[in-house]
Amino acid sequence: MNHHMNHHMNHSTMSPPTSSEHDHGSGGGGGEGNHGGHMMMMTFYFGYNNVELLFTGLLINSPGEMVGACIGVFLLAALYEGLKIGREVLLRRSQVNVRYNSMPLPGADGTVLMETHKTVGQRMLSPAHFLQTLLHIIQVVVSYFLMLVFMTYNGYLCIAVAAGAGMGYFLFSWRKAVVVDITEHCH
Repeated sequence: MNHHMNHHMNHSTMSPPTSSEHDHGSGGGGGEGNHGGHMMMMTFYFGYNNVELLFTGLLINSPGEMVGACIGVFLLAALYEGLKIGREVLLRRSQVNVRYNSMPLPGADGTVLMETHKTVGQRMLSPAHFLQTLLHIIQVVVSYFLMLVFMTYNGYLCIAVAAGAGMGYFLFSWRKAVVVDITEHCH
């Protein structure tokens, strides 16, 4: 019994155990937390042995493989941030049907001021909208991949997701113009 507990304690500090290493005759591994033959870790850990990444065949088993996976995850997270900013730029370029609405506002000294609002729209069946839709689908899929990578609870991979998102934001969003409407009071 002590050998079995020591095996669990020593192994859990490095990587999530697989059900094949811990088969106690359960007949198929339908136990709680068992997904596709691998146990899911529910706490953060730093390890590089037996780390399953997104797909069944994609298993990390060495420090070199973990470094490669972290670089790939880092780049994917940076790409995600670039994709978000790129979609905003494309949206601004493709906006059509500009309409201006003016409203008279009373001034402080009895004069009348005119306030103008710009309304822009986009055509649903335009190539720009189809491109936005395709990019949105890609953005959603990449965001779910990054969430699933984070849900491995592997500290190295989680750091790669956060660092990649930070680097992507740093690289791509510095040009993002923030327009503040001083007449808007609900932020």
